Amino acid sequence: MTLQLASSANLALVLLPEIVLSVAAMVVLLASVRIQKAEADATDRARSLGGLALAGLLAAAVANGWLHWVSPEGEPGMITLDAFGLFANWVFLLGAALTILVSFPYVARQGLQPGEFYALILLATVGMMIMAGTTNLILLFLALETMSIAAYVLTAFHRGERKSAEAGIKYFILGAFSSAFLLYGIALVWGGAGTVDLREIAATVEAGAGFNGLVLAGMGLLGVGFAFKVGAAPFHMWTPDVYEGAPSPSTAFMAAAVKAASFAAFLRVFTEAFSSLYESWYPVVWWMAALTMVVANLIALTQSNVKRMLAYSSLAHGGYLLVGVASANEIATASILFYLLVYTIMTLGAFGVLMIVSEHGESRFQVEDYAGFGASQPLLGVLFTIFLLSLAGFPGTGGFMGKIFLLQGAAESHLWTLAVILALTTVVSYYYYLRVAWYVWMRPAPAGALAAWAPVSVTAVLMGCAGVLIFLGIFPSGLLNGALTAAHGLWLRGLDAGLSGLVR
Repeated sequence: MTLQLASSANLALVLLPEIVLSVAAMVVLLASVRIQKAEADATDRARSLGGLALAGLLAAAVANGWLHWVSPEGEPGMITLDAFGLFANWVFLLGAALTILVSFPYVARQGLQPGEFYALILLATVGMMIMAGTTNLILLFLALETMSIAAYVLTAFHRGERKSAEAGIKYFILGAFSSAFLLYGIALVWGGAGTVDLREIAATVEAGAGFNGLVLAGMGLLGVGFAFKVGAAPFHMWTPDVYEGAPSPSTAFMAAAVKAASFAAFLRVFTEAFSSLYESWYPVVWWMAALTMVVANLIALTQSNVKRMLAYSSLAHGGYLLVGVASANEIATASILFYLLVYTIMTLGAFGVLMIVSEHGESRFQVEDYAGFGASQPLLGVLFTIFLLSLAGFPGTGGFMGKIFLLQGAAESHLWTLAVILALTTVVSYYYYLRVAWYVWMRPAPAGALAAWAPVSVTAVLMGCAGVLIFLGIFPSGLLNGALTAAHGLWLRGLDAGLSGLVR
């Protein structure tokens, strides 16, 4: 199913999940005023408003599921309804829901405004969903800015923490810098191709009717902008400082959902608009993938701060995903979608445990703080170990299967060197992941150490995440088939436009 719509009725139908989330964000903001007056307890406020936000996400999920079964008709427009966008929406909704679920204790203990916090997560998710579904570069930019502005505020949301304000300023300045690259790239592509529609750009370039010099320059600037957003080396320097300084729930949301949205947009733009220019952009993506995997994993080895280590881990996983982008085939695209879903679950699970160990605050991030955690909280220790093993790509976990599928995509395109780098850097990553697990289980807690505590609801969510990772590590075919269907739809769009530059 691949449809584009222009009429207002059809457009409203295609944007139904986004409309539902936008209304839910407004409801959460308005309800926060009343609930703040009625409920004095911070925990109750966080749960009440978080419950409203989760209800909005559930309603959006129902709308997204319903769109799988409808087939509205219309003329080509700026929003497309295809399996790729719908699959990406599930990743974003899951990332937002898990962030809210694990953040209740943090928001309450830190005295944050839950209504604003959860509304920003919902609005950022709206931007992500439009990013994954638009075929118009101008609308893509507006959606990206909707997501980015919400992310800037979430980064600096903890006004009582100096590091949070510093991280917000850094993220805002460098984010605006990358947005300028994107906008200038869009302008050059429009100047060279005479359109900002992805399929029309592809047809113009394929026919040789545009100014290829301008299109190539614009494509390069778009690539730089996306490289900033996904944290690809050498455009990654902002990521560790921003992730370390931001409130932990915000860091988890950015490391998982924001990165997923950036990759979804990256894939759609370069697969649909610039497929015939593959030979021009492939070497750059190849080197970015290799450099990101090597640099991120080597620096992560030296980190004693677990939150900062997870930041570099996020960069490394971005490098793995860039292998799929460079591979540019259907199985590679499906493996990226599969990996994004698995990565979202294991990253948010790991950050959920991190918030428990840090007492739902911004302290106790050193690896030594995890000593004795397995003895004091055996269930949480087991769950944390599962998340770490999945991040490392240990057999029997969803992370392992995700990397296997990425390697399969690279092999299909004969990118053997890049596949070897992925495998070797994965082995290197075992050290810093297993080092934390070793402290959890093999080191005794220091005298006078405070016992970590987690609400039953958070523990239940983490158990569900761990269970899904193990299930996908043993039975990945169901999710992979869904990802293949989504990838096939994206590739059919390229074929419909008469493009064969990427078909192998």
